[in-house]
Amino acid sequence: MKALVLIDIQNDFLPGGSLAVPGGDAIIPIVNRLQPFFELVVATQDWHPANHKSFASQHNGKKPFDIISLHGLRQTLWPDHCIQGTPGAGFPGELNLNKTETIFRKGTNPEIDSYSGFYDNGHRKSTGLAGYLRNKKVNEVYLAGLAGDICVFSTAMDSLEEKFITFIIEDATRPINRQDFKKAMQDFVAGGGKIIQSASLPAAL
Repeated sequence: MKALVLIDIQNDFLPGGSLAVPGGDAIIPIVNRLQPFFELVVATQDWHPANHKSFASQHNGKKPFDIISLHGLRQTLWPDHCIQGTPGAGFPGELNLNKTETIFRKGTNPEIDSYSGFYDNGHRKSTGLAGYLRNKKVNEVYLAGLAGDICVFSTAMDSLEEKFITFIIEDATRPINRQDFKKAMQDFVAGGGKIIQSASLPAAL
């Protein structure tokens, strides 16, 4: 079975949001168009407590995009974003979620960030996504969402590690930093991943 995984298409990552991904809203029509071609669609949702340690506001003298060590892991500090129960953490009204079977929330532990839809950044706790996909007999995972160089990339690498055939739908994602995205895609392909464009998907499926 082939599954489409929608990564963090949330208001705070869209134009006007607190951690906006440039052009992030441009992927929504593409994602909506693709969903009917998949047997299974699931989504991830960044869902941070207000005191999350990845927020620059939780560290005196620090500002967004500073780098610190957090419990032994390299941590970029972010503007407050996707706080539980706030509009910023919600999904945009333009995003069609009717076909989405379930939503996997991540980033709920205030002590550790979670970029991937599969694990936190220290691989200390699973979200349950891998087991869910296996239970559904999924062998191919197609990824779309935000941001391409961070959460989509991390999810893709964990998907490969979990032995799924993994595709990133390149035009259905947008990065925060284009140079970082280019390097991330090189690492993804070197690890066995595949990059595909949305226009070729219906034929491939």
